[in-house]
Amino acid sequence: MSNSWLARLRKRWFSLSLLLALIVGLPIGCTTLEQKERELVFRIEPGTAYWFDGIPTGVEERVLRAPDFDDTQSIHTWWWPAAHQDAPTLLYLHGSRWNLTGQLFRIEQLHAMGFAVLAIDYRGFGQSLGALPSERTVYEDADIAWAHLKQLQPDPTKRFVYGHSLGGAVAVNLVETLSREDTPQLAGLIIESTFTNLADAASAISNTSLPVHWLLSQKFDSLDKIDRVKVPVLIAHGTGDRYVPARFSETLFAAANEPKRLLLIEGANHNNSLRMGRREYAQAIQALFQGPATRALSLN
Repeated sequence: MSNSWLARLRKRWFSLSLLLALIVGLPIGCTTLEQKERELVFRIEPGTAYWFDGIPTGVEERVLRAPDFDDTQSIHTWWWPAAHQDAPTLLYLHGSRWNLTGQLFRIEQLHAMGFAVLAIDYRGFGQSLGALPSERTVYEDADIAWAHLKQLQPDPTKRFVYGHSLGGAVAVNLVETLSREDTPQLAGLIIESTFTNLADAASAISNTSLPVHWLLSQKFDSLDKIDRVKVPVLIAHGTGDRYVPARFSETLFAAANEPKRLLLIEGANHNNSLRMGRREYAQAIQALFQGPATRALSLN
């Protein structure tokens, strides 16, 4: 069995599994079908990522709860202040599969740039208590985390939202909601390695003509929302991403309002764009989000 064949199979696992679940689940009922769909969308890896070496010095673990949470629900977070008290502060929203222990390498890179970082695990991930997530619950968790970030960083000009992969859709939803205010209370949105909507991603990866858009209950439709975002938007993507094609970011960029910036990082894959394009990343942030907060970011 060739390596290229295995690579293609791994690339298509999500869409093929999802389509099979849809076909098998249709006779069973909508509730069972949605449950299977959510399992495939979030595909949560339990426990600690095998490459995790421990929480860095300076990271504080915090637990957030909403008034309507019971004892079986909580949001586990990492709060990592920056060296400078007046540094820009970023809400980190991760994608599917890995909890915070699998995200540390990217969080470290953002912190090294000069950001203070509040990173969360959605309910059902890592140490966050809760049932299997859904599109609705991860949006709720982002709202709760944003309310906490506003307490940590009182200056709206130094608040940012960052989302990677599926977290990019969560980030777009959050900032679109905040943009309904007369003056959005943040400086900008950064999304990386993300997609237009979940159905587009599933269709592209599996190369199918089946009506995936009609079958999915979890939409994660950033393309429908991004033109209502009223803050500067940085969209980054690796040209070598085999899981989520960079053309999705190009489509989102075309739909977004000015000011905006598209950063295509040559040869980067789904997970290493920030590392490979670190200097270009920092330069793009400084150019797009002009102000004292971002001018202090490290370019090295």
